[in-house]
Amino acid sequence: MLKSVEMFAGAGGLAMGVSLAGFESLAVVERDRWACDTIRENQNNGYPLVNGWPLWAGDVREFNWASIPEDIDLVAGGPPCQPFSMGGRHKAFGDERDMFPVTVDVVRRLKPKAFIIENVKGLTRSSFSNYYQYILLQLEFPEVARRDGETWAEHLKRLQEEKTSGALHSCGLTYNVVPTLVNAADYGIPQKRERVFIVGFRSDLGAEWSFPVATHSFDALLHSQWVSGEYWQHHNVAKKKIPAIHSRHENRVRKLAAELLPPQEKPWRTVRDALVDLPDPRDEGAKHFRNHFFQDGARVYTGHTGSPLDLPSKTLKAGAHGVPGGENMMVKEDGSVRYFTVRESARLQTFPDGYTFHGAWGEAMRQLGNAVPVALGRMVASSVAEQLAIIQLRQLKRQSNRKMA
Repeated sequence: MLKSVEMFAGAGGLAMGVSLAGFESLAVVERDRWACDTIRENQNNGYPLVNGWPLWAGDVREFNWASIPEDIDLVAGGPPCQPFSMGGRHKAFGDERDMFPVTVDVVRRLKPKAFIIENVKGLTRSSFSNYYQYILLQLEFPEVARRDGETWAEHLKRLQEEKTSGALHSCGLTYNVVPTLVNAADYGIPQKRERVFIVGFRSDLGAEWSFPVATHSFDALLHSQWVSGEYWQHHNVAKKKIPAIHSRHENRVRKLAAELLPPQEKPWRTVRDALVDLPDPRDEGAKHFRNHFFQDGARVYTGHTGSPLDLPSKTLKAGAHGVPGGENMMVKEDGSVRYFTVRESARLQTFPDGYTFHGAWGEAMRQLGNAVPVALGRMVASSVAEQLAIIQLRQLKRQSNRKMA
């Protein structure tokens, strides 16, 4: 079985995706006590996917990485995003929560066959462009470590110079690094969540990998709603209750209607799709679902208007009331708003219904806002696992040929 370690595991979204892709975790590292309590609670409940995880609750810098064998198949994790997020302090390398240097150090120590690193779209902003390039170059050449007294800008300059000269390509440990900005909605997640995935394969393996092709599209959703009408039929929405098409989509719908064939992709999944069988949290049936409790206090104000039922939700954010948590609410059919419950938010992040979140609503929402959608993590990790399997078969074939010779 393929082996992995997960850093900055949070409530377990990416780690669950990695496990579903067939990897066995040798370490799941997370320092936040509430997120650790969530994982422990599910382990105590016997939830099968996390039951065997070797959880280590503490700072990733203090973990005994010597206990993990070199040449492990995969290192995965999402370093804290606050230094780069739109709602954070935007201090990047000046933020004590910047864990990219630690991530590079772990790659340097373990020499994994591959790594998957996830972070916020803000990492790619122009104001961070030099530091983003610095991160990518460090991951490409992890053995070219920063010297004592060397600033990150000086280290970046040295990496650039040595890369362009070709000197680094002869050093021992190098990676082919592929950064990709993706919208989770394009992969069947019922949420418009833009994130950066940085995937690398060790150069000596000869991997041939590209980020998986999108499976869902907005055009396909528009076609399903306003051309074929299949969306409304599927949800048994009466004609008089179908909302009016937004004016900015009218021209696009006309073009789709004029085309001979519908889009090849599946429709984006919407809030209605994700929550179709969940009762209102104030109904009697809500007690049969974990973490499905009504949270009062939702209101609309500038910049915080909630998520319409018939689109993917807006990005879930790590907060409760006010900024940024004020966006974590749905717009109901009558135009009123209410906060998403923890269970509804977990559905939007594609966590299974059997998975429990520890803590009060605000704390659980923080964990969910920081999480990687499980299904997205599984999709990326599965593509990496497939490539590693191809590499392994290729190596076995070469060994067999040498024996026969």
